[in-house]
Parts: sequence; C-alpha cells; structure tokens
Amino acid sequence: MSANATVETGTVLKVKANSQVRRVAGALANLIREQGGVAELQAVGAGAVNQAVKAIAIARGLLAPLGLDLVTIPAFVTVNIENEERTAIRFKVFQRGR
Repeated sequence: MSANATVETGTVLKVKANSQVRRVAGALANLIREQGGVAELQAVGAGAVNQAVKAIAIARGLLAPLGLDLVTIPAFVTVNIENEERTAIRFKVFQRGR
C-alpha cells in the first residue's frame, strides 16, 4: 500500500493483492476523517480489487459509530507501471451527503 500520490480529491491509496485489508481500511477511514470526507483507492488486478473492496466495507464499519456513511464510485483509469500501460480501477470514496 502506498499513500504518496496526490490528486484533486486527496491521497490515492494504492492497494495490492497482498495488502493487509485492515490496514488499508484504517488508512481509508483516517483519510475520510482528515480530508473532508473524500479519498481514493487504486487497484490493478483481481486480487488487488478484491482487497480494495473489502477495505472499503471495513472502513464503513469503522466510520459508522461516528455517524458517517460511505459511497463508492469505481472507474477505470490507465496507469503507467514500469513503463507499461495498465488498466486500474480507481475507487472514489465519499462521505454520504457530500
């Protein structure tokens, strides 16, 4: 997992197939609280997408006691990995009502 790339909505968490789901979920929940209810996750490959979706579900559970709910919008994006174009799925995650 990496949290260094910045886009207009904030930090992009790059999720891998071997990312620890609870750590990604915690990072996502923290970003939602710190960045005004918006964050993004990016995943390349089925295993990474699986981990990202599980992390979003867990993050919803972490934020629910605070009265926060999440909405996710997935989109395909083209990324350059080691000088090779790959298709990734980017999950924009919003606090409901934003």
